[in-house]
Amino acid sequence: MTSDNKWKASLSEEAYKVCRLGHTEAPYTGALLHNHKKGTYHCVCCDALLFDSSTKFDSGCGWPSFDLAVEGAVRYLEDQSHGMVRTEIRCSACDSHLGHVFDDGPTETGQRYCVNSVSMTFAEQNDESKS
Repeated sequence: MTSDNKWKASLSEEAYKVCRLGHTEAPYTGALLHNHKKGTYHCVCCDALLFDSSTKFDSGCGWPSFDLAVEGAVRYLEDQSHGMVRTEIRCSACDSHLGHVFDDGPTETGQRYCVNSVSMTFAEQNDESKS
């Protein structure tokens, strides 16, 4: 288990606040919000695979949105903060706060995983890796 001091040393201040303290980055500010490249999204804390780019869509909510997480990649917790009931999503591998999931997605899954950009890294798929 990684100590709090190691998380502080290895993450940006914003990533630490979001991932380890459960904060939320400001809407429409995340570096991955408008990313449309093919590839995979990973936990910024432990590099666990979270989402495939084929599941990303523009929900207009201000954060990167996905309609499906990689199987077993996230765990779900009831969040009653801010006077509402939501479902928080955390990395299954390191317990990092990622965002929330809602049952109002426009695709056939009906899910909208609303994820903080700062909680993820992106690994672009190059065409050569298809062979």
